[in-house]
Amino acid sequence: MITSEKINETIFNALDEINQLLPDENKIEKKEDTVLYGAYSRLDSLGLVNLIVTVEQRVQDELGRSIDLTDEKALSRKNSPFLTVKTLSDYIASLLNNE
Repeated sequence: MITSEKINETIFNALDEINQLLPDENKIEKKEDTVLYGAYSRLDSLGLVNLIVTVEQRVQDELGRSIDLTDEKALSRKNSPFLTVKTLSDYIASLLNNE
């Protein structure tokens, strides 16, 4: 079983990579309650797509598992898994630990 701490670390590493591309005033905080999607997000739609791809690659590289964060299951959920770092982490945990 992959821990939530390890998943958060993987997401934070992806955020570090994304933050390198952003001006200082738009850098994304590495906290569980950081908003990734919606009105209070610092990411535009292209930035969110970039983050999703980066997280998928980091999960593959760091955890040795392949996931698809944009499958029908993710996109049809009542509550988006992309709202915050925590919701994304929980969704990734459900994918990794239920395979």
